[in-house]
Amino acid sequence: MRRDDVFLKVRSISTRPAAGLSAREPAPRPSLGERIIRMERGWFTDFAWVDGRVVVRKTGATTPLDAAVFGHVLSWLRYFLVVRAVGFARRVAGRGGLAIWFSPEAPRPWYMIRSVACWAGMRVARDPAEADIAFHFDDSTWSPPGAPFPGPTLNYGCRDIGKSRVAAVFAATFGYDLAVDPQRARGEAVEKAEANGLHDGRVVACPTEPRPGRCYQRLVETGHDGRVHDLRTVCVGGAPIVVWVKTRTRADRFASGANMTVAAADPTTLFDTDELARIAAFNAAMGLDWGTLDILRDVGDGRIYIVDVNKTDVGPVLQLPMREKIASTRAMAQALVALIATRTAAAGRAAS
Repeated sequence: MRRDDVFLKVRSISTRPAAGLSAREPAPRPSLGERIIRMERGWFTDFAWVDGRVVVRKTGATTPLDAAVFGHVLSWLRYFLVVRAVGFARRVAGRGGLAIWFSPEAPRPWYMIRSVACWAGMRVARDPAEADIAFHFDDSTWSPPGAPFPGPTLNYGCRDIGKSRVAAVFAATFGYDLAVDPQRARGEAVEKAEANGLHDGRVVACPTEPRPGRCYQRLVETGHDGRVHDLRTVCVGGAPIVVWVKTRTRADRFASGANMTVAAADPTTLFDTDELARIAAFNAAMGLDWGTLDILRDVGDGRIYIVDVNKTDVGPVLQLPMREKIASTRAMAQALVALIATRTAAAGRAAS
């Protein structure tokens, strides 16, 4: 079954409304155990089981349920427990206190913004009236407008992260092209779905007829030794905070989670001053206050190419050593708190 068919099959799966009291009857307050059960059931509604594969309902991304997946889950749980412990300690010590409101939906714990906010001691506001800042969180390629919020906001301007939009903004801010015309180009190119998160890229020979719903990009060569290197760059407030250097085999260059090694690096050691400025300009044009960029450096011309934008990223990368996961989370949390302070102060000056 093709990926598109799986996605359509998942979209057809309906969920029944909860049985019980009518809307006019006041619901009794659930016990702690009942709330935990509901939370866990809520987590699992993000996924479906179709033809032997786990499918993310929102994006259509699929993965087989095998031993590697269980290993990834256990690795994430270790990280999750450390994050929750640190966040709890910060709140008890009174070093947190900021409230963040997510709209139109709250991220599950495996989304990076949730872990970083927890590490910083922030709480998730249930109502915008009690929040210090609003975060537009919608795990889809094309998002609706953010809900009205009187104070500072994050990612409200980042509503289109389709591949064509990314390529157009990249060309405008960097001055050279990522996108190619498959009917006029010569040689190899990469064909991908417009939608984000599907990891379905493939190399095609050009010229070729374009397929509906697909985009075509330059094939960026990032290695000579049968291995390729991706620079997953975490950005907060437009500025790169940390880079996770991922190494994988050439055969797995488009596969999700097929990393051989992952290591954290300081962005200033991988990008020069001009590149850092252009990355910031790219993020501003995309409206991306928080997110990660998939950046490739071509070994032929030495230039970097931003090939993907992730505004609701899961992370840190699972294969990253725990010590580097924690160091990355700490750096992201510090940058997020500083960004919120800056936005809040600016909003206060504008209101006065």
